Amino acid sequence: MLAEHFDWVSSGSAWLGLLTLTALEIVLGIDNIIFISILSGKLPSPEEREKARKLGLLIALVSRILLVMSAAWIVKLTDPVFTLPFPFPGDAEHAKHAAEVSWRDIILIVGGAFLIYKAVKEIHHKLEGEEESHSTAVKPKLSSILTQILLLDVVFSIDSVITAVGMVNEVAIMIIAVIVAVGFMLAYSGPIAKFVEKHPTIKVLALSFLILIGVSLVAEGFEQGIPKAYIYFSMAFAVGVEMLNLRVRKPQAH
Repeated sequence: MLAEHFDWVSSGSAWLGLLTLTALEIVLGIDNIIFISILSGKLPSPEEREKARKLGLLIALVSRILLVMSAAWIVKLTDPVFTLPFPFPGDAEHAKHAAEVSWRDIILIVGGAFLIYKAVKEIHHKLEGEEESHSTAVKPKLSSILTQILLLDVVFSIDSVITAVGMVNEVAIMIIAVIVAVGFMLAYSGPIAKFVEKHPTIKVLALSFLILIGVSLVAEGFEQGIPKAYIYFSMAFAVGVEMLNLRVRKPQAH
């Protein structure tokens, strides 16, 4: 009975699926790292920040594995919960029909809106100098930061797991891909967090990415999904330009 769960090990296509899914999970986890790094950066001490990052990623790991093991339930999240009397914006194919709303749509819309709100609020604080003026104010507690991380982890995980279910059939492959991806995030979350904190323009750029991702989640919730390739190409291009800016500014600083 146990051997049946490992039949995929001898399949070349299964290994290809594992590599592809792992790479996809790592790419999809970049926004998770950024969000966790920015939230954990609000904690007062370096020890608490590191603890929040590691616990946040462990929460992401546990939530994704649980969702993978509940794959059948996750798929049902795409079933309509209720119907709106009007179609979604730009839905030409069903322009004369009502829009069907699923739990996945609701979670993506609410999660995306929350992400936009948090990112805009952080940018406002950064530009208005409120971070410095409130440096002596009461810092958020670790439990509060972890709660926010958990909420967004669930949103990111649902989208990620639905993608995984659509790519492979083996639960073991999905779990291995998730573990490797989270391990990658765990290894690089520290350097990324330090780099973001060291360069204010990078932090604003990262927050702008979160707004972009939030808009993408809301659009996907309204069945108007933006191709992921467009989003990640835009992010990569913006990061490339900012790296050039950092190199140009460095000699001038001396």
